[in-house]
Amino acid sequence: MDWNSRTRSLQVWDTELSADTVEWCPLPQWSHLLACGTYQLQKGEDNSAAECATPSRIGRLYLFQFRSQGSFTPPLTEIQRIDTPAILDLKWCHIPVLERPLLGMATACGEIQLHTFIETQHNSCGLEHVLSTELGPDRLVLSLDWSTGRGEGIDPRLVSSDSTGSLAVLSLGEASLTTVSQWKAHDFEAWISAFSYWDTQLIYSGGDDCKLKGWDLRMGFDFPTFASKRHSMGVCSIHSNPHREHILATGSYDENVLLWDERNMRQPLSETAVGGGVWRLKWNPVHKHLLLAACMHNDFHILHCQQALDGSEGPCPILASYILHNSLAYGADWSWLPLNSSASSLPQEAAPVSVTFPDLGGHLRIQYESPTASFDTSLEDDLGHYIPDHTPPPGKSSPPEPVPLPSTGENSAPLSCLLATCSFYDHMLHVWRWDWSPGKTEEEPGEETTEPPPTS
Repeated sequence: MDWNSRTRSLQVWDTELSADTVEWCPLPQWSHLLACGTYQLQKGEDNSAAECATPSRIGRLYLFQFRSQGSFTPPLTEIQRIDTPAILDLKWCHIPVLERPLLGMATACGEIQLHTFIETQHNSCGLEHVLSTELGPDRLVLSLDWSTGRGEGIDPRLVSSDSTGSLAVLSLGEASLTTVSQWKAHDFEAWISAFSYWDTQLIYSGGDDCKLKGWDLRMGFDFPTFASKRHSMGVCSIHSNPHREHILATGSYDENVLLWDERNMRQPLSETAVGGGVWRLKWNPVHKHLLLAACMHNDFHILHCQQALDGSEGPCPILASYILHNSLAYGADWSWLPLNSSASSLPQEAAPVSVTFPDLGGHLRIQYESPTASFDTSLEDDLGHYIPDHTPPPGKSSPPEPVPLPSTGENSAPLSCLLATCSFYDHMLHVWRWDWSPGKTEEEPGEETTEPPPTS
């Protein structure tokens, strides 16, 4: 089946400080809420943080609401901003806590903070700090994940990872956030931690030691259930599929997205080169085969994983790319807000941006920088060779084959999704829309359209 795919920018917001995480609220009544976290390393007079023994890291938490109110009204409105320690990760709990949304925040001061959303009788609303737990001195909390990823559970728990290579599991009580377990999991920074949403006794972690590990909370923490070095560089993104049991997605600085079956972690189901270090991965909240990837030096991409999950070999096709950010692609999330396929009420999109690169006449050295500013990773060896030689950028790989729409029935309905992404050094938050429909249509002015190659 032929299809038409297009991405359209709806609004761009300057966060002032470097933006690295963005999360839509997953609860139906509050799915119009969007949180964005920022991270700024305060540098000295010589513009260097290296000479400072205890560099200052500041942040800001933004809360927005999304309302599509007509062609000339920006849909995103700021509700609140809170100055905080630098923020490395944000996650909403997938179930209400005390009948309210609850937002978890990983900070550069070694704390996990919880904020609840409140509405007053005077039509004002916002986030209110309710609980904090410090995981230890001289560490940055790099990631967190809730055990409630399938929208179920009566005992929400958190897992976090930090800059010392440690993981922590925390239990949420009526008036407390308690560290239940904490252990050393990786030799260097533990960039990411995540629950298996189908068996929340299982936890996955990835670190700068290039290892992907599994942990069973019932078996202790002396040894992981597995340790894989299938990724050739630091593992920095993991997400359990909330719709399909045993499916796990991982990403790394090696510029590859791997899909796994949790029952066999010796060999991935598929490997997809995306041309940039994969900082975040997010499964679509409704369509089980769609995966969003934030690819640092190579923008944001939507992958279709159905063929890989059904047992077919080969990489996952990239259905759409959002290329309008001008800096490191870090934060990304799908909105849970349902959208009408009609675009008549949306703001007029700007003309497409054309980006060209001069011919430098030599090899381009790529530096990967972590949001913590704690290390640089050069992707060029001493001989000037690009290290992930097995990872060609998407423009040089074979074009994706046409794939069916992620819905059942012969007459597939058009698909429309709302997304938010943010980038680091240009401190920008983008809200954009992706439309996907069967059948080819003529490209309209001001739209970026991606179509599959003709089939024989």
